[in-house]
Amino acid sequence: MLNKSIFTCAASLLILSSQARADDTIVVKGTSPQATTQSEPASPDKQATMGSLGKRAIADTPYSVEVLPQSLIKRQQLQSVTDLYRYLPSVQGDGARPQSRGMQGSVVQNSMIDGLNVVSTTDYPAEQFSQIEVLNGLAGALYGPANPAGIFNFVSKRPTDAPQRSITVGGGTGTGTQLATDLSGPLDSEDRVKYRLNLLDDEGRGYASGSTRRRQLASLGLDFQLTDKLTMQTHFSYYHFYQKGLPGKFALAKGTSFPSALNPTDGRYGQYYAGDDDKTTTESVHLKYDFDGNWLGEFGFLHQVADRESTAVTNTLTNNAGAYTSTVASATASRFVINSYMANLSGRVDTGWVSHDLSLGMRGFVWKNYNPVGGATTTLGSANLDNPLSFNEPDYPDFTDRYHSASSTQQSFLMGDTLTFSPKWSLLLAGSESFLTSSNYAKTGSRTSASDNRGFSGSASLMYKPVDNLTLYTTYADSLQQGDVAPSGSNNAGSILAPYRSKQVEVGSKLTLGKTLLTAALFQIERPYAYTLTDGDYAVDGTQRNRGLELLADGDLRPDLHIFGGVTWLDPRLRDTGSDSTEDKQVVGLPRVTSDLLVVYDLPYVRGMSVNAAAHYVGRRATDNANSTWVGSYATFDLGGSYRTDLFGTATTFRLDVTNLTNRHYWTNIVPGGLNGYTGSGYASASLGDPRMAQLSMQVDF
Repeated sequence: MLNKSIFTCAASLLILSSQARADDTIVVKGTSPQATTQSEPASPDKQATMGSLGKRAIADTPYSVEVLPQSLIKRQQLQSVTDLYRYLPSVQGDGARPQSRGMQGSVVQNSMIDGLNVVSTTDYPAEQFSQIEVLNGLAGALYGPANPAGIFNFVSKRPTDAPQRSITVGGGTGTGTQLATDLSGPLDSEDRVKYRLNLLDDEGRGYASGSTRRRQLASLGLDFQLTDKLTMQTHFSYYHFYQKGLPGKFALAKGTSFPSALNPTDGRYGQYYAGDDDKTTTESVHLKYDFDGNWLGEFGFLHQVADRESTAVTNTLTNNAGAYTSTVASATASRFVINSYMANLSGRVDTGWVSHDLSLGMRGFVWKNYNPVGGATTTLGSANLDNPLSFNEPDYPDFTDRYHSASSTQQSFLMGDTLTFSPKWSLLLAGSESFLTSSNYAKTGSRTSASDNRGFSGSASLMYKPVDNLTLYTTYADSLQQGDVAPSGSNNAGSILAPYRSKQVEVGSKLTLGKTLLTAALFQIERPYAYTLTDGDYAVDGTQRNRGLELLADGDLRPDLHIFGGVTWLDPRLRDTGSDSTEDKQVVGLPRVTSDLLVVYDLPYVRGMSVNAAAHYVGRRATDNANSTWVGSYATFDLGGSYRTDLFGTATTFRLDVTNLTNRHYWTNIVPGGLNGYTGSGYASASLGDPRMAQLSMQVDF
């Protein structure tokens, strides 16, 4: 069993690290909650990776950037990266592909682990990462071609200089009994080799009747100080995510609309055998070389294999009286293989009265898809929402009997230069020249379509600091992205469209007040819009234009009062569609207003205790391009607390969190039948939001 073997490994590493530090005496004292976050910088001092530019201070960066730190992940007991997205008002992450500012991301181009491209359509555990960095909007000049959906960079937990050991046990509704350990520290007496081991076993029921859930993680990071200037960082992770029996996705047939949101705990809206069984293995290595304290070099390589058995149910509503037909699609990719890489050189050069922060780099990936040979769409049966039915389990294909269905490659050469003219004025110029190829293949192995393109992505940002704690900026970005594949049901199904070009204008400000960072950004994004035309061809025939305003806050209002979150106003419109019914209409699934706010208060009279409350609001959303049907807005509230004390001489933290406190039923993850428009074979789809759930845990640090 995986859980036995990985915890045996944990015990071995714990003994090894203890032997390496046999002469050390560790004294553990009770501390306040503030002490658990001392290793994290104050919000105005936070940094984030900015592609070829390397790490930059968020407060001085001419982009809207948000960082969710490890303290928030632990405090809220978050389990999946999709849980993290709830705290970002510009991000919609309920679906398989995260998106920001109303633009959906791609499978690979918009998601990273430690700055290297990974697959977004598999589950990742929050326990594996120290923080998540999100750059909202266009980033092609910094990372190479990508959808205008932002960049989501998950930062792995790295080894610590001092020994750090913790074990967490917990459980709750909608989850299983959880056992997790986090071990870190030096492995040798000279501190030249350090490790970080995270192990997780979480197994039990899901929140719906008859559902099951399992999460198992083994993650190991090693840091090697090869010389005084050269460091090698390696990381390996294996994650098994299994979830069956939750409500299926709901889709609309032509002329239908979603009813009031249903009770998600009713297992009859899904099937006990249907869901996800994902196994993801990721290996990476980074080499970092400090030439002279000014010029820094880095090389990274990542290999990932993501296997998935996707058997989730789709319930298509066939009329407005509640009739639906349940189907299971097993023809989608069951294996993704990606090799991604990057190399970067950065440093500073002074030329007279102008200083240059220069960066030169290259990055890219090779990505292959494999689909089940026997994959198909199977109809399970029909029923009514007033009387949901269980259907017999179909004969699923052998998900390991696959054929190579698609390949994509991307290679980008990048350059950036931040010119500082004075303490007040600076200019950032960045660009990438990229080469893209795509191919699709039939089961016979013959190539059915292919594309080979190249193009430039660029950005320019002007920054002005009237005072030390305020940065004003304006940024223009022009970014390339790979074209979509025509969906089934269209005349040109399987053909690859030419690359798209998106454009963005952003004006913003970063203001630091004490230990709080306040961000405001006005933006407009335009991108080509592809959909199935009336003649049956899938093609670009219109523009999606999103205008919006982001207001974000992160930091300490007082030493005992912390906030994180904000509000986003968005105006997503279809333009130049050639149809009066869809021209200037609101894009399907995108609300005008979203808001997420977390407040944490350290109780002054109970040392070590804090309480937290969070509110999430999503406005109403259209379910068709003509805006003839909508689903309503919703608000959910979370409440929790933690207590840190000494228990038998050992630092111990108890945590309790309740999400969706009022048990609000709501629709989430509303998307068109196709990513960029209707496919001709289906209309909008949606999922039921999670019900009220509670999570209790105890963490012991030793």
